[in-house]
Amino acid sequence: MATAATLPVVGPVARDRLRRAGTLAPVLAVIALLLVPGGGDAQGGTGGTGTVADAASGLLVLICLVRVARGGTRPLTRTAAVVLGLPVLGICLAAITSNDPASSLPGVARYVQVFVLVPAAVLLTVRDRRDFAVVAWALVGLALLQGAVGVGQYLTGTGASYQGEDVRAVGTFGATDVMGMATVVSYGLVVVTGIALGSGPGRARTAALVCAGLLFLPLVLSFSRGAWIATVVACALQLLLAGPRRAVRVGLAAGALGVVLVGGLGIGSDLVEDRVASITRVTAAPDQSVTDRYTMWAAAGEMWRAEPLTGVGLKGFPQYRDAHASVALSSGSDTAGAGAAFRRQPLLSPHNMYLLVLSEQGLVGLLALAGSWTALLVGALRRRGGPGSGAGADCALVATGLLLWQLTDFFYADIGGPSTVLMSVVLGLAAWWSLVGARRA
Repeated sequence: MATAATLPVVGPVARDRLRRAGTLAPVLAVIALLLVPGGGDAQGGTGGTGTVADAASGLLVLICLVRVARGGTRPLTRTAAVVLGLPVLGICLAAITSNDPASSLPGVARYVQVFVLVPAAVLLTVRDRRDFAVVAWALVGLALLQGAVGVGQYLTGTGASYQGEDVRAVGTFGATDVMGMATVVSYGLVVVTGIALGSGPGRARTAALVCAGLLFLPLVLSFSRGAWIATVVACALQLLLAGPRRAVRVGLAAGALGVVLVGGLGIGSDLVEDRVASITRVTAAPDQSVTDRYTMWAAAGEMWRAEPLTGVGLKGFPQYRDAHASVALSSGSDTAGAGAAFRRQPLLSPHNMYLLVLSEQGLVGLLALAGSWTALLVGALRRRGGPGSGAGADCALVATGLLLWQLTDFFYADIGGPSTVLMSVVLGLAAWWSLVGARRA
C-alpha cells in the first residue's frame, strides 16, 4: 500500500501548466475542431454552417460567462466593453428597421457571435503572454496540418477544381469553402512571421522560420488572390515595424524561397503565374469571377443608396441582389473536386465585408463595426513596444499582423463558411493585446 511519502508530488510548474491547459482548453478546442471536415455550405454574409467548431465556440462563451459570474468582478474594462460592444449598435438597428425583422434574427445571432461574444470570450480567457503564445502556436499547428492536406491534394490531384484540374489546395474545408485553408494558412504565416521578427528565444525564432517555409507552399497552391494580397500587406507591415535592416534581410530570404519553390522546382508555376497575372487584369479582359465580384459590389452600393443609414436589413443582400445587379452577373460559381460533385454555388454576398455591412446595415452599421476594428488596430500599433520584453515585441507583431491581414482580406471576402469562427478567435487574440495585454508586465 502506497504511503504519503511515496505518492508523486506535483510541483508548482506542473500545476501551473495544468491550470493553464484547463483554462485555455475551450479556445484550443475551437481551433482543433476546425480539422473536422465541415459538411455545410460556405454561405456568404450572415450564413452559418453549424459546424462542430461553431458549437465549441458557443461552449467557450458559456464557460466564460460562468467563470465571470463566479468571479464576482467586472469582466471587461470600460474601454474594452465599448470597443467590443460597438458593433451591436449597428446590428440591432439594422434588424429593427429591416423590412422583414424575423428573417434578420439569424443574422443578428451570427454577427454577435462572430464579432462580439467569441472575441470577448477569448480576451477574457487569455490571461498573460504565455497564454497568448499557446493560442498563437495552436493557430500555427492548425495551419501546418491544413497546409499538409492541401499540398497532398495538389500533388495527388484530389483538390478542388481549378481551370479544369482538381489541383486547388483546400485542406479539409472542401470545394464549397475554397478560402478556408487559405485563411488558416495565412493566419499561421502571419503568426510565425511576427515570432521570427520578434526578440524572443532563439529556438522559437528558428522554429518560426521553419514553419514559415512550410506554410509558404500551401498558401501559393490555394490560388487565393485575396489571401496572397492580405498576407503580403500584413507581413510587409510586420517587417517595417521590426526595423528596416531586418525587413531587407527577411524580404530577400522570402523572395529566394519563392523563386526556389515556384520557379526552381516548378511547383504549380504555370498556374501560379497565370493567377498572379489575373490580379492586374481587373479592367482589361477580366475573368468571370472578377466580373461577378464587381457586379455584386455595384449591387451592394445600389442597396446602400436606397437605404443609406440602416441598410436593407441583415441577410437582405440575397433577397435584393437581383433587383440591383446588372445582367453581367452570372447565376453562380462552379464548385467541384475535393470529394464533392459538380454544383453551381449561388452568389449570396458581395465578397467584400465592408460593402456587405454597408448594404445590409447602412452607414451606421459600417461605422460601428469598422470603428471597433480600427480602435483595435490603433491600440495594437500604439502599444507595439510593450513594457520592453521580447515577449511583448512578439505579441505586438503577431497581433498587429493578424488585424491588418483581416482588415485587408475583408476587401475581397466576407464572413461565411467554417473558417469564420477562427476569425473570431483571431480577433479576440488581437483584442487581448490591444486592450489588455500590452499593459501587463
